[in-house]
Amino acid sequence: MSRAIRVTALCAAAMFLLVLGAALRPLLIPETTMPAPVLTAVELGFAQDMTAHHQQALILTERLDPAADPTVRRLADQIADTQRVEIGTLLGWTQLADAPPTAAQPMVWMAASAGHHHDSPTAMPGMATTADLDALAAARGAEAETLFLQLMYRHHSGGVTMARAADVQITSGPVKQAARAMAQSQSQELGYLGMLLDARGIRP
Repeated sequence: MSRAIRVTALCAAAMFLLVLGAALRPLLIPETTMPAPVLTAVELGFAQDMTAHHQQALILTERLDPAADPTVRRLADQIADTQRVEIGTLLGWTQLADAPPTAAQPMVWMAASAGHHHDSPTAMPGMATTADLDALAAARGAEAETLFLQLMYRHHSGGVTMARAADVQITSGPVKQAARAMAQSQSQELGYLGMLLDARGIRP
């Protein structure tokens, strides 16, 4: 066999081994790359915390006196219907991310945006206290209507703050769109809540 033929054969064998090695590499060496998360940390944190926030809004509507003024009662029912639908969407996202529906340590995502440390999250804005909820459940008539409007005004203000913070931090996608829509709809309801309070001569 001539030298040229031997060189050609060796080159062909080397090429074959290279191709074979590339083909067998995934089988012999496990891939260490992790799949991209379904949600970013901000998206997941927002979905979890807004779920908890919406759940308290439902409690507020449930504790309003059933005999309250029909105008206030209709607004409460409208808010409850909207927030139930949004909770369903938020829970769908957390399930896709294989995460719990609410965060063990709330507001970490928003605290990070404000420059706080992860172990010092901000308080969830607009939330009623246990005493507030108990007072609403016990109130009747005009007192119940006024207290509900005040608590829901504060609650919606906090929700708008959270939604706008998420809108700013999230680059694009359905969670950003939902946050922006929540900020818009709750801002509109805030205006109506303010009008009802003004009609009663009450400050928000």
